[in-house]
Amino acid sequence: MTSRPVKALTALVFSVFAAVSAHAQGLIRDAEIELTLREWTDPILEVAGLNPDDVGLYIINSPELNAFVANGQNIHLHTGLLIAAENPAQIKGVIGHETCHIACGHTVTRSRAASRASRPALVSIGLGVLAIAAGAGDAGAALIASSQQFAAINFFTHTRAEEAAADAAAVSYLAALGESPAGIVEFFENYRYQEVLSEARRFQYFRAHPLASDRIRTTRALAEQTGLMDVPPDARTQKQYDLMRAKLIGFLEPTARVYQKYPRTDTSAPALYARSIAAMQAADFNEALRDVDLLIEQDPENPYYHELKGQILFEGGQAAESVEPHARSLELLPGHPLLLINYARSLIFRAEAGDLEAAEEALRDALIAEPNNAFAWHQLAATLDKQGRRAEAQLATAESAYAIGDLPRAHSFARRASDDFERGTTLWRRADDIVAITDPALEENRGAYQRRRLSVATR
Repeated sequence: MTSRPVKALTALVFSVFAAVSAHAQGLIRDAEIELTLREWTDPILEVAGLNPDDVGLYIINSPELNAFVANGQNIHLHTGLLIAAENPAQIKGVIGHETCHIACGHTVTRSRAASRASRPALVSIGLGVLAIAAGAGDAGAALIASSQQFAAINFFTHTRAEEAAADAAAVSYLAALGESPAGIVEFFENYRYQEVLSEARRFQYFRAHPLASDRIRTTRALAEQTGLMDVPPDARTQKQYDLMRAKLIGFLEPTARVYQKYPRTDTSAPALYARSIAAMQAADFNEALRDVDLLIEQDPENPYYHELKGQILFEGGQAAESVEPHARSLELLPGHPLLLINYARSLIFRAEAGDLEAAEEALRDALIAEPNNAFAWHQLAATLDKQGRRAEAQLATAESAYAIGDLPRAHSFARRASDDFERGTTLWRRADDIVAITDPALEENRGAYQRRRLSVATR
């Protein structure tokens, strides 16, 4: 009788962490944005006593203004937050705040707090069930409905102290780096109005990070004590921010809105960047190329401008012409896995003498850096198939499927590959390993196979 309400309540309480959204929305992969955010985040992690290599940083494609820590030491930033921020200091302030949730052990204490918060709610559910059984249906339903409110009140009572600690820590981290903590104060003050909105209308960030006037005042006082409030971002950081924001707007917002924010009279690099991307998205490849060529003329050593030119040419059906700018991006930023994948894809489509071999080499280099990159495995499968290496292509397809959790597909292709490889070889062993770990008879795999059957049945 109680297992279903308990599960529902647990889901409610943990939704405060917003971890579910990481699975509900897609992740964005972009070399420039990832490296920019890493450059800003790693010094904060180090000041907080964390090893940057142990902390994941993910960008979620969602217009929601949100950031959170979930699934261990992983910071998630929504594109909505990155676009809504007014300067790099505001983003760094949020990153500092989220860093404390890891460094200060809040991910552990919040799990305990969620468990404790659920206890009075379970009592309310129990009373509601008894009331319904006694014939007081309305009263029982009200008690059960109020259980969620009891859980939230108990949970947020615990988290207020942690939010205040994270604010203070963010200020101290930035001060230790000699950077202005003004961003976190500005960010909170810009969204102070969220506190008067109903829960349903608030941004996700302010559901999990409730604001209060005294909290903002305290954070401002701490920030002012550092004497660094008026320190401006250096020119390089400001340029990184302007280009990152323009790139996100160009890719994610409607074309008309892009041109509103970056009219043709604006000839700055961010404006050209956003308009070039928007034009590509609208299949206006000539205009996209005009703007990106202006960018390359302004800054020929920027690898991301060459990467964008390669993408425009590829999307415009000029795969052969896209090889050179992708190669140039790798000359300027050697070995980056995402740039290697772009380069390889162009080579596969050009398919001149030696291209497939060069594409295979680039993809294998990318997979050394990112062994779980499903798209790289998918491209490698295409490369191997075009070379007539069928069993290896099947194994690469199995690797791609396994990387995204498609166990039935991984099992099927790995089994085909293992049948074609000579027993005892390295490739056979890898195929056999995937067959074994994706076995539908294993208890932990049954859910994946069940989902696949349901998906097929509903097509």
